[in-house]
Parts: sequence; structure tokens; C-alpha cells
Amino acid sequence: MPQLKELTVETITDFIQTQVREAGASGVVIGLSGGIDSAVVTKLCVDALGGDKVLNVFMPSPSTPTQDLRDVQGMSRAWGTTLLVYDIEQLLRTYHKIMPGSQSKEVSGNLIARIRMTILYAHANMEGRLVMGTGNKSELLMGYFTKYGDGGADLMPIGDLYKTEVRELARVIGVPEGIIAKEPSAGLWEGQTDESEMGIAYDDLDRVLSGLEDQLPLDVISKRSGVPMELVRMVATKNATSIHKRRLALIPKLGGRTIGCDWRE
Repeated sequence: MPQLKELTVETITDFIQTQVREAGASGVVIGLSGGIDSAVVTKLCVDALGGDKVLNVFMPSPSTPTQDLRDVQGMSRAWGTTLLVYDIEQLLRTYHKIMPGSQSKEVSGNLIARIRMTILYAHANMEGRLVMGTGNKSELLMGYFTKYGDGGADLMPIGDLYKTEVRELARVIGVPEGIIAKEPSAGLWEGQTDESEMGIAYDDLDRVLSGLEDQLPLDVISKRSGVPMELVRMVATKNATSIHKRRLALIPKLGGRTIGCDWRE
């Protein structure tokens, strides 16, 4: 099981402060959902920049539990951030009205994620802020995010932390235990949970992904982690087939140095 590294808080704090300063940004904007990942990113940014530099935006959809708003309001008050609330149901209905077929679960879920991204970037544009992503390493490696939705951000402070490490970090920095104990869900449709959709518990997932990171053979990962071979293969397949979601759109090479190929920044 991955373990939180020493100086993790200090490293992320320095990362946030440096990137915001070098960008000349007035602060950051974060979609605060009521879940652990966005709570951890918000608290890290508050500790690094001060609550006055952090704008939280809560964007409920028709399937968002009412408890989430109360949780978000409580965290925002406690940490001194500005909180805005936008009910995106009307925007979603407009998409459904003009695009027949967009009501399907998967299409609608991706629309919700992309609507939220556009709202965050609108505030970033209006106020000179950076958009802070809330994706963790487990979800990024599985491709478990919406491309140009929750995957659209300027910075991802916890993008190199597995979900199990995020839980550890949440306790270290003082995220409420009730938030940590919540069943992870993107809230994209009624009854949706991360683990049921991915088909594997986060504890098992992180054991497998950690093995893949160490470039171990799949049978060795299964034996060491105790995770059934069929699940190990499933994780490896999803990791391999989601590479396109973790990089810029591919460009055919024509020039001397091509962006994303041999012109890396």
C-alpha cells in the first residue's frame, strides 16, 4: 500500500505558492464538492495562500445530495474562503433540449463535469485566478475523469498522491472526519459511486497501481497485493487505454521540433 511521503505537505505548499506567484495570479478557484479530494485541495491552498485568496464554487446537479451543500458551507466558513453556489440544472436541461440523446447517463455525466469546468474558468478569467484541479493519482492513472471536465485545470496539487495517501493527508491537515469517511462519488448521476463504477475498491486499486508504477509483472502484483488476477488485468488495461486522457492531443510530426513530441516544456 502506498504511504504518504515525508515532507509531502511542505512540498505541495511550496508548489502552490511558487506557481501562483510565477503566474502573477490573484488567487485560486476550486470546485468544492463536499468530497475528500476537493476538501484536501482547498485546505492545502488555504494553508499556502490564506483563505482570502481561495474562491470555492459549489455546483450541484440534480443528483447532488443536500448534505453536500451543508458540508461545503461548513468547510468554507471554517477555513475563511469565499463560496459561490451555482445550480447547474438549468444549463444541463438546455443541453438536453438542444441535443437529443444527451440525456443518457454517460453523456449527461460528462456534460455536468464540463459545465463545471467552464464556470471555474470563467471566474479564473474574470478575477485573474488559477483553476486548481482536484484529481488524485489513482483516478488519473485509471482515466477516471472527464477529459476537459474535471481533468481541465491549471494545477493538480494532489495529482501525484494515490487515494489512500489523500486520506492520510486529509487527517494530517485537519479535514473533518465526516468528509474523509464519505463514500467517494463524483455525483454525476443518482447512486453513482467511484468504486462501483471502476469495479474495484480504492485500497485494492492503489496496491495494483503501485505495482504498475514499480513496473512489476502482473502476476507478481496479484500475488503480493492479494488482488485477483482478473482485477489486476482490468486495472492494467484501463491504465493503458486511458493514456490519451493524460496528455495533450497528439500532433503529427512535420517540423524540426514538434509540440508534445520533442518540444517539451
